[in-house]
Parts: sequence; C-alpha cells; structure tokens
Amino acid sequence: MIQRIQSIYLLVAGIISGGLTFLFSLWNTSQANPTIYIIDLFASNSLFEKLVPVSFFFSALISIVSIFLFKNRKLQFVINRLNILINLFLLGLLIYLSQTLSGEASVSEKGIGMFFPVIVILLLFLANKAIKKDEDLVKSVDRLR
Repeated sequence: MIQRIQSIYLLVAGIISGGLTFLFSLWNTSQANPTIYIIDLFASNSLFEKLVPVSFFFSALISIVSIFLFKNRKLQFVINRLNILINLFLLGLLIYLSQTLSGEASVSEKGIGMFFPVIVILLLFLANKAIKKDEDLVKSVDRLR
C-alpha cells in the first residue's frame, strides 16, 4: 500500500534528489560565477560535471517509480539498492569535482547540495529496512496458515 512508511522515505528521497537540488547550491567560488547550482553543470564542458545532474534526476526517478512497486517488495528492495549505488557514485563524483575545482587555490565553500546524496542514501536505507520488516511479517503470517 502507498501509505506505508517506506513510501514516505522514498517520496522524501525523490523530492530531495529531484527538487531541492535546484534550490540549494553545490559550491561557491570566488570567481566570476560565484554560486554553482545543479542546472549550471549542464552548460559545462566536462562530462563528469554533466553526469551530476543526470545522476540526481535518475535517482529521483527511480525513487518515485519504487513507490509504486509496493506489490512486489523484492523488486522494490533491489531497485532501492540500485538507487543507493547510484547515490554512492554521485557522492564520489561530487567529492572528486569538489577536489578538482578550477581556482581551488582560492577560497571556495561547499554548499548544502553536496550532502544531498548522503541524506538520500540514509532515506533509502531506512526504506529498505522497512520493506524487509514488511516482508518478514508477511512470511511469518504465511507460516501460521
């Protein structure tokens, strides 16, 4: 059913990956364009920088699709694991990009958008824990029959 707690975790993960990334900056530099948002990375020349917004949107899409797979808990569990791997890749990519920023010798600040993959991973982990709990409950009821 859609009103389960894991659906709320997945919805919040989808909102963070797909919506809040537009509102919060990834990093601030002291160059001509001081604040970098996710939409600014589409215009970059680097393939790694273009992968960041694509990964955020793909993670949001998978989270939202996973909500509607409530009838197949095993598939939902596997898709959430795949989404965790995507967010781990995204986190590594953001760390790599933050360490290789042009003009890093000057002062730069990391924005809150850099921590979104960590929050999404935590939410997906909690959703998987709740899905496993539901699956165990269904298995125990089947044993009683």
